[in-house]
Amino acid sequence: SSPTMKAQIDALLAAYPDAQWHQYEPVNEDSAFLGAQLAFDEPVNTVYHFDQADVVLALDGDFLTSMPGSVRYARDFMDGRRVRMAADGAPQMNRLYAVESTPTSTGAVADNHLILRASEVELLARAVAQALGVDGGAAVDGPWDPNWVSAVAEDLQAHAGSSIIIPGREQSPVVHALAHAMNAALGNVGSTVTLIPPVLANPVAMVEDLQALTDAMTAGDVKVLLVLGGNPAYAAPADIDFAGALGQVPFSAHLSQMQDETSMLCMWSLPQTHFIEEWGDILAYDGSASLVQPPIGPLYPDAKSALELIAGLAGDDRTSYDLVRATWESAANGDFESFWRRSLHNGVIEGSAPEALSVQPAGNALPEAAPMDNGLEVIFRPDATIWDGRFAANGWLQELPKPLTQLTWDNMAAIAPAMATAMGLSRGDVVELSVDGRTVKAPIYVQQGHPNNAVTVTLGYGRTAGAGAGTDAGFNAYAIRPSGAQWNMGGAAMQATGETYVLATTQDFPYMEGAHHAVESATLSEFMADPEFVHKPEKVVNIIPEKEYNSYKWGMSIDLTACIGCNACTIACQSENNISTVGKHEVEINREMHWIRVDRYYEGPEDDPATYFQPVPCMQCEKAPCEMVCPVQATVHSSEGLNQMVYNRCVGTRYCSANCPYGVRRFNFLDFVDPALVLVDMRNPDVTVRARGVMEKCTYCVQRISEARIRANREGRMIEDGEVTPACAAACPTQAIVFGDLNDAESRVVKLKQEPQDYAMLADENTVPRTTYLARIYNPNEQLTSSES
Repeated sequence: SSPTMKAQIDALLAAYPDAQWHQYEPVNEDSAFLGAQLAFDEPVNTVYHFDQADVVLALDGDFLTSMPGSVRYARDFMDGRRVRMAADGAPQMNRLYAVESTPTSTGAVADNHLILRASEVELLARAVAQALGVDGGAAVDGPWDPNWVSAVAEDLQAHAGSSIIIPGREQSPVVHALAHAMNAALGNVGSTVTLIPPVLANPVAMVEDLQALTDAMTAGDVKVLLVLGGNPAYAAPADIDFAGALGQVPFSAHLSQMQDETSMLCMWSLPQTHFIEEWGDILAYDGSASLVQPPIGPLYPDAKSALELIAGLAGDDRTSYDLVRATWESAANGDFESFWRRSLHNGVIEGSAPEALSVQPAGNALPEAAPMDNGLEVIFRPDATIWDGRFAANGWLQELPKPLTQLTWDNMAAIAPAMATAMGLSRGDVVELSVDGRTVKAPIYVQQGHPNNAVTVTLGYGRTAGAGAGTDAGFNAYAIRPSGAQWNMGGAAMQATGETYVLATTQDFPYMEGAHHAVESATLSEFMADPEFVHKPEKVVNIIPEKEYNSYKWGMSIDLTACIGCNACTIACQSENNISTVGKHEVEINREMHWIRVDRYYEGPEDDPATYFQPVPCMQCEKAPCEMVCPVQATVHSSEGLNQMVYNRCVGTRYCSANCPYGVRRFNFLDFVDPALVLVDMRNPDVTVRARGVMEKCTYCVQRISEARIRANREGRMIEDGEVTPACAAACPTQAIVFGDLNDAESRVVKLKQEPQDYAMLADENTVPRTTYLARIYNPNEQLTSSES
């Protein structure tokens, strides 16, 4: 989707008329491409406007975390769910219906939830289409309550023009075509849905394209093969033997950042610059163009970007900087240098988004629905942290807990609790999974909310080269992934092997216990009837005067309605604060070092529980239990109310950790500091690197507070609201985390803490935490509430 790359490819093909260009991504948009062809006889890109939608139906589409544009979509969608009684007195809230075949963040925050196997989603889509009077719909007697379909259709029709039906990339082209037809019938196209030209310069069905290339290689028709990025020898479908076909090519070269499985099979391995080392350009999900500006120069001088390599083959020795500038010189109206500087500053090229297309339905008849298969179904999904395997060498992402399983350093075969019970399986039991004659061994993970008679495996693991610390972690799901059924396939078989495997997770208690839940929640109607529903203990009368803070008094508010459990806050905190990666063994014994964690809780029946996410940083307690027990005063209160660590005082007794009711303190049991120069240069110089034997925790990003204070003092003013944003809040795509000065009555954080649904976790402990929560509010369709309960 790079305009400059397209220009370089065109130049290369012009210079070498016999050359061919093929492209492949293992996590691709083939279904969307083929679905648009089915609906319109031409490819289109679909852009959704969740800020304009009152009702959303997601058909196995995790639009909040894993689809193109998901960061924008998450922000827009959550803007329609912020319940603020103090602001308007009669809050409105959008509604989300989620149909899903494997648990996702989108399903977790849905107001009404329907769990189906992946193959059954198309049947449901046909049933909804018929209820809406759309061609291609069909009455289907599926494994769902008929009231679910009629209630959803009725709600969509009541919000015609302000609703969205969004299919997932993993669903069939028929589901995508039906979604186009239903959005058109509801009048959503042009309001909440926009169709634009394809973002990819050469949109193709990628699996078919890879198959055509592999066939040509096997036949000996390819004499020279240049692979730009990617790793097709590892990530090709199981029935496309790209790795074997490489042996039939006389000359092959692979441009890559790591010597991976494809590099090992090619004659030449060419070093590629990292994306933060190279200039470039790119089209976003909505077609708008951005310039890619590198924050650092190449660490290795011999490395080349893909742009520079392609240009060099065409006889052009310009750098990527010069190539990108040349692409956009024609787009500047007037002074190019001003246009260039403005585009770099803004991060987007003004006016580059394409005009909406006006396309008409092609009227193609949809293929007949396949008969329901009652056999075991295998569902393939990209991994939540390392994606398709490209990030396997990144220790941060390997150790980042996956949103719903809290699993680190591995993938797994997820099954429903009922299926586990029926087969006598439990977590860590190794099974042999067979698909179309191919087998792989995988450890079981029993996952609440998973469809029965189905197993989900995630891609990206089982790497044998180029994955650093992630080499040999997990199993290779590509080994059983067929080209004709990329995302789900029936007729599978699974049997226990008698072996066991250790899965390292960061949370082993899935359900909330106790009289007062860590997560408070209510439906919108319950909240409107009783805004003060959250548990707030009686105020304790204290004979000791409360401490007054005459300058700043920092605090935080976390909106649980807006949290989607993506863990962006966790990884941002790790990057900002030089937090160590400890490895799988240390995670197994609960020694992970993350300063902010995102807990996941279930409530209700195992087959379809309600799911809650709760970010938990240090609470910065006013009456901090940790401070009372430290024998050397290594943890103390600052003049601005921060519970801070003095590292050079800490002697590692860990009394503070034992006395913290929130479990947010972290101890360095080992020396994880790597002295390698390249890693030293990567660290944040504003944050102390801790040594072995020292306790550490969230600081509210005190280094950012100090920077803002120094700037404000220099300018003779107070720190303004919003001037200080901790890393967690800055990275949150939904703005669920708000930080500010509690002494500023007009600050956002003060206004949020005045909302009736504001509460403190474990308030009965009287720790008086500075971090409080806004209770989770959801908006279910009351017609379905009784049937689902």
